[in-house]
Amino acid sequence: MKGGETMRGTGLVVMSLIAAGTAGAQIPIQKVYDEVRIEQKLGGQIPLRLVFRDERGRPVTLDDYFHSGPVVLSLVYFQCPMLCTQVLNGMVEGFRALPFSAGKEFTVITVSIDPRETPLLASEKKEGYLRAYNRPGAEAGWHFLTGDEASVKDLADAVGFHYLFDPRSGQFAHAAGIMIATPEGRLSRYLYGIQYEPKDLRFGLMEASHNRIGSFVDRVLLLCYHYDPLTGRYGSIIMNVFRGAGVLTIIFLGGGILLLLRRERRKQVQHSGSG
Repeated sequence: MKGGETMRGTGLVVMSLIAAGTAGAQIPIQKVYDEVRIEQKLGGQIPLRLVFRDERGRPVTLDDYFHSGPVVLSLVYFQCPMLCTQVLNGMVEGFRALPFSAGKEFTVITVSIDPRETPLLASEKKEGYLRAYNRPGAEAGWHFLTGDEASVKDLADAVGFHYLFDPRSGQFAHAAGIMIATPEGRLSRYLYGIQYEPKDLRFGLMEASHNRIGSFVDRVLLLCYHYDPLTGRYGSIIMNVFRGAGVLTIIFLGGGILLLLRRERRKQVQHSGSG
C-alpha cells in the first residue's frame, strides 16, 4: 500500500448514497469498497501551484494560503446531501473547542470535488459556516474553493482522497476525513470520520506548525501522546505505560506466588522425608 494507512469509510459512503435516494445508483457496492477510500500520504507534498477559484470567483493558487501556519484541508462538495455537511459540521464543532483560531494560528481550505459547482455556492457555504464558527478574523482564515476537473483530480490524487462519481444521481461516493498540512504544504496528519476531537486537532496543528503554536502546557501534554495512523487519532503514551506496568506487575506477582508454592512444597517433602 503506497503512502501508509488507508481508511475506506464504506459504511459512511453507502449511508450517504441511500440517504440521498441513490440506492439504485450505477456504482456497484463492490466498486465503492474497492476504490473509495482515504489513502494516507504522510510527508507527501501538496501541489501548491494548482489553480482554483475563491468565493469571489478570483483565480487563486493553493500557495496563496500556505507558509504562514499549519493548514486544515477538507475535500467535499457543496451540494452533497449528507456526508459532506456532517464533515463540515464536525470541523466547526472541533474548531470551536480549540484555543487556536482560523485566520490567526491556522488556515482552513475547503475544496469542492465537483467541477460543476460555482464560486456562488462556495460563498454561500462560507457565509453559513463562518456564522456557525463565530470567531473574529475567521473570514480571512477559512477559504471555500472551486476548480476545474483537472485541478480537483490532481489535488485529490496528491492527498490520497479517492472518490467516484455516479452519473445517474449526479452524486459522489467518497469517504469522510480531513488532513492537516505543514506551512510548506507537507501532509502531516489525517483525521478520519465526521467528528474531530479537539485534542486530535490541537496536537495535529501543533505538530504541523513545528511546535510554533500552543502553550508550554500543550507541548508537555503532547509528549504524553502519540499519533496512530491506523485510527487517525492521538493516544496516551502514559496509559499504555500504565497498562504495560500492570501486566508486568501481574507477571511478577504470579511468578512470586509460584516461587513461594514451590518452596513450600520443597519444605513439605523435606519434612516428610526426615519424619
